[in-house]
Amino acid sequence: MKRRIVVTLVFILAIGLCAGLVWFNFFKDKMIKDFFANMKAPPQVVSSAKVESKTWTPAVSAIGTARAANGVELSFETPGIVKEIKFKANQNIRKGEVLVQLDDTVERADLTDVQAAVKVAESNFERAKTLSSRGYGTEANFDQASAALAAARSRLARLEATIEQKALKAPFSGVIGIPRIDIGQYLQPGTVIASFQDLSTMKVDFTVPEQEASKIRLGQEVRVGVADNDLRFTGQITGKDPRVDPKTRLVSVQATVDIEKDGSVLPGQFLHVEAILPPEPNVITIPQTAVITSLYGDYVYTVEPEEKDGQKVDVAKQVFVKTGRRRGGVVEIMSGLQPGQQVVASGQNKLQAGATVKINNTIDLTKIGATKLATGE
Repeated sequence: MKRRIVVTLVFILAIGLCAGLVWFNFFKDKMIKDFFANMKAPPQVVSSAKVESKTWTPAVSAIGTARAANGVELSFETPGIVKEIKFKANQNIRKGEVLVQLDDTVERADLTDVQAAVKVAESNFERAKTLSSRGYGTEANFDQASAALAAARSRLARLEATIEQKALKAPFSGVIGIPRIDIGQYLQPGTVIASFQDLSTMKVDFTVPEQEASKIRLGQEVRVGVADNDLRFTGQITGKDPRVDPKTRLVSVQATVDIEKDGSVLPGQFLHVEAILPPEPNVITIPQTAVITSLYGDYVYTVEPEEKDGQKVDVAKQVFVKTGRRRGGVVEIMSGLQPGQQVVASGQNKLQAGATVKINNTIDLTKIGATKLATGE
């Protein structure tokens, strides 16, 4: 009898345990759902920026190529054997300094002979002139002596010019490149000796679309740099082609820029150029990082104060905007925002409209370069 009672109790206990497990599994999902539904989501941390109305300095942007204001590939115009190289690579050279000397031994030997011939011709000319003035010499003798003197002087001038050409001199002050010749080498006319560039002033050649050509004026300020966010050099436009290239629909423009002698810009280098236009007041701007592009258009999240559960909180609201020009990390807002509003500048990747946000502007991410953000610096 007792054994039957024990078995019955164990059976009832097992049934109760199974029923409890079934009940728990049946109501578990609902309990978890109700728990998370009633739990308040923590505010998302974002950084914000103020919508500002400022003076916008527009510019015509272009890509240009640097070219030295004075730059040549040095060469001789007369043949000869290299006797002496008087420069080293990257040496600063002053105008008129001798860079390379060709062997002029033969020419200098001939110079003595030609100078003596000139003196003889001058003596004959003076003698013929004296005799002619006294009536003892004929006019033909005088003309002959005069022609001989002119021919002798011509040979002397030609020989002196040849000797002068044997010495290659700097046509202007600048920096000379790597020598491409050796001592004892025979040079033909036109053989390149080295590259010679004046790096104190640069010319920048660039092109603008025909639609922007009317905005370009001589004397207009330009800003130039090796990166679009580092336009450290300034100059002015000194030339503009009076025609549009029918193949590219572009207009060629040239600017002169004073370059610091730090070697950061070299002739032939790729440069970013901005031709500065007259400033425009009262342009509404926000950081470019605040604008999100979607299939439905560009939008931003504004930060609006609201009261929830008796507490004042900041809430993100989605606002569609019409954007305009972009420059220097900011974008022009043509419609959708008003000066003084707060917009989310960073941290909006997982943000949704109506979400509670917490503003933390300890670090201004809008002023950190993309490279530093990518590397975590």
